[in-house]
Parts: sequence; structure tokens; C-alpha cells
Amino acid sequence: MKVFDITPINEWFPSVGNPLLIAGPCSAESEEQVLATAKELKRTGKVSVYRAGVWKPRTRPGEFEGHGTIALEWLKKVKAETGMPVTCEVATAKHVEEALEAGVDMLWVGARTTVNPFSVQEIADALKGVDIPMLVKNPVNPDLSLWIGGIERLYNAGIRKIAAIHRGFSSFEKSAFRNEPMWEMAIALKTQHPELPIIVDPSHICGNRELISYISQKAMDLDMQGLMIESHINPAAAWTDAKQQVTPEALSKLIGNLTLRKAESENIEFVSKLEQLRQNIDKLDDLIIQKMAERMQIVEKIGEYKRDNDVTILQVNRWEEIIAKRTAFAQALNLSENFTHRLLDLIHSESIRRQTDIMNEKPVEQ
Repeated sequence: MKVFDITPINEWFPSVGNPLLIAGPCSAESEEQVLATAKELKRTGKVSVYRAGVWKPRTRPGEFEGHGTIALEWLKKVKAETGMPVTCEVATAKHVEEALEAGVDMLWVGARTTVNPFSVQEIADALKGVDIPMLVKNPVNPDLSLWIGGIERLYNAGIRKIAAIHRGFSSFEKSAFRNEPMWEMAIALKTQHPELPIIVDPSHICGNRELISYISQKAMDLDMQGLMIESHINPAAAWTDAKQQVTPEALSKLIGNLTLRKAESENIEFVSKLEQLRQNIDKLDDLIIQKMAERMQIVEKIGEYKRDNDVTILQVNRWEEIIAKRTAFAQALNLSENFTHRLLDLIHSESIRRQTDIMNEKPVEQ
């Protein structure tokens, strides 16, 4: 597995807070709005980098798509008047060139761009020989390889100040979130590349300001390295994504209320107890895998019996019975219905796969 030689995030800028906090409006709407928001965020003393959408890729045409190049001049004024580094999203080589010319300190690749390797490669080619921090948002769909691929393209172009942004994933299922967090994807990325910083974007995960503090705390509890939160001087009047933006004052309060925990502890008693509990989990995991293997052996025997008697693999009534009984049992043991359904679906898919293989085999002649 390729290991990224990443410059530590605390070396990117002279004053990077813990966590790294990137904040600013979804869209740069006017010079007045950009500067007023920046000055209020500067007063909080908590923001490391100021963000604003210069080019806004919208889902449908006709919506506000950003002021483009002219807004870069407003970001230059933010730097001059507040001293904060500034960042914006780029989606083409031309965006990169104009942003670099304007002195933008950090760039990010958006979710709609990450999904297209051609676009990411175009951006990477435009960045060859440039020393600038780059952030890569996860693709719209939950594809870990595509996310890592976007990071690799920038890394291969020579970028060493690089981080991932977890902004959630699109889903057909309705939930409280605009984009499903699917924390398992961020955890999988962290597991494969522990050297890669991950910044969480609660604004795009939530889609509404009421849930931002919850997701921000969750990010900190999972040892993520920073947050990107949209903040507007007057969220109610925002031209884009008004519901997910917070005032600088609300942002300051939110960050101040976060509980920051350590990744490790030097307490010997704690370490000893933790190791004991982990050993108990290891034993149970081994037992679960053993029992799962035994279950699949029975599944294969059922498959052979169905094949020899010309019975279909899928029997809906039996599956509905399993779901009902196991879900009720799991709830009695304080396991969530969502977890139980996902686990049973996984087991069922593997059972179907094994029985399908057996159905395609000829029975052994006695």
C-alpha cells in the first residue's frame, strides 16, 4: 500500500488551531458580505483559514454560480485586512491559474469534481511545481477508491500538503442529513492512510445548522484533524445553502463547546484496562467468525438440497420470517434495528451467493 509523505497539517500555516477550522460563507456574494463575515470570524480567534465559494457548481442551471474572478479580489482584501489565509474551490485548470495568481493560500477539489478523474488530473497538471495545501472532498457517491485516486493524482503532481474532506455521500434514502455521513468510509480511509489528515464538513453533511454541533463533536470523537463550516454574516439572506450556514458568533460558541479528547493516554491503569477489554473483543470476534463459517456450511448443504430437488434459492417468506424474528431478538438485546438489518442483509447476500454457486454445480453422482 502506498504511504503518502505528507507535510503535517500544523506546519501549513503560521497559526493552525486544534482542530484546524476553515470557515466562511458558502458563496462570495459581494465584497461587503465577504469582508464583514471575515472580520467577524477573525474576532472569534478560532478560525485558521477563511473560505468562500468563488465558482459555484450548482445542481441545476439558472441558480447563482458565483462571481468568479472578481470574487478573488475580495479574498485578496480579506488577507490584507485580517491576515487570515484564504481558500476556495477549484474545478478546472483555469480556476487553479486564476486562484494562484490572486494569491489564494489553499485550494480544494469539490465532490462533483472528485468523481471525475479527468477533471482531477487537469487540476493536478496545473499544480505541478506549486507548493500549496490541497484538500480533496469525497466523491458524491461512496467510492473509496475514487476518493483515494483523486488524492493520489495530486500527490503524484508533487503536492505534499494534502488532506481529505469528508462531506458525506448522496443517498436515495431520506434521513435527517443532507448527505449521509457514512463514517465507515472516513474510517476506512484513515485506516488505509493514517498519515493523511481528514477534515470534516458538517455543513454539507447536515444541510441544516441545527445538526452541525452534533456532527462536529462526532468528528472530534473520531480523531479527525479539522472542520470546514460555512459561516455567513446573515445566514437568512444567503444566496446559496442558507439553512446550513451559521453566524460567526454561533460558530464561535459551537467550537467553544466542543469536547476535545486525546487519541492516546499515558495512564497505565487505563491502558491496562483497555487492553483487557480489547482482548475480550478479540475472543468474541474470533467466535463470531467461527460461528459464521459454521452457518455458511449449513447454507451450502441447504443449497445442495434445493438443487437436487429443483427448488429456487430465494424464498421470500422464509427471509421475512428471519428478519422479523432476528430484529425482535436484537432489539431485546439493545441492538439497533438499522444495524441488525444491515448485518442480516450482508449475511443473506453471502448465503445467496454461495447457494447460487452450488446451483450451478452438477450434483455428485453416487
